Amino acid sequence: MVATGAHPPVVRCYRPLATVAFGRRDGFLPGFSRAGAAARRHGFDPVIRAAGGRAAAYDEGCLVFDEIMPERDSMGSVHERFAGEAQRQARALRTLGVDARVGQVPGEYCPGEFSVNARGQKKLIGAAQRIVSGGWLFSTVVVVSSAHRVRTVLEDVYAELGLEWDPATTGSVADEVLDVGVEDVRRALLAEYTRRYRLVPASLGAPELAHAHGVLARHRVEE
Repeated sequence: MVATGAHPPVVRCYRPLATVAFGRRDGFLPGFSRAGAAARRHGFDPVIRAAGGRAAAYDEGCLVFDEIMPERDSMGSVHERFAGEAQRQARALRTLGVDARVGQVPGEYCPGEFSVNARGQKKLIGAAQRIVSGGWLFSTVVVVSSAHRVRTVLEDVYAELGLEWDPATTGSVADEVLDVGVEDVRRALLAEYTRRYRLVPASLGAPELAHAHGVLARHRVEE
C-alpha cells in the first residue's frame, strides 16, 4: 500500500509475541519441520518471513522497529540503508550507555554485516530488508531483555537446521546496562529517527488489517 501511494510512509514500533522467524532458505533444509516443532516446544510461533536470512527469535522482551517507505528506485540503496540504519541504531543505544558498535560478531545467529553488537562480542540488533517495486521495508529487532530465552530456543532450532553458531554471542541491552527496559530503547530509537522524519502518531485501519490477514497463511509453518 505504501509503495503504490495508497498509504503514507510508516514507522512502526512494537513489542512482538514469541516468534521464530525463519528465512526462506531455511525452509529447504532437511530439518526444517523439526526446527519448527522445536520452536513450538519453547513457546515460540514459527513463521516464514519475507525479509532476511537465517532464523531469528524474539519475544515480548524485544522491540521491533519497522520503516515502510516508498521509493522509485527501491533497489538502488540497499547497502547504504543497511549501513545508515545500523549507525543510527548504534547511536541510539550509546545514549543509554551501551558500548554499541556496528559489525558482525563471529558465530552470531542470523549473521549480517550490519548487525549492532555490544563491545564487539554480543549481538543486540539484527535487521533485514524487503524490497518491492516502488518501496521497501526495513525491519529491525532489538533484544532488550530476552537474551537467555532467545539463546535457548535458537540452540534447539539451529541444531535441527544443521547450522553452526555460537550461542555465547547472543546478548541483550539489559545485560549491558542495568535497569534499561523496552520503553527506554523505544524512546532512544524514536529520538534518533525524529532527526530524520517528522513522526505523527497513527494506527492501522481496517483495509491494512484486512490485507494483513489475507496474506497471513503464506507465512505460517505447518505442524
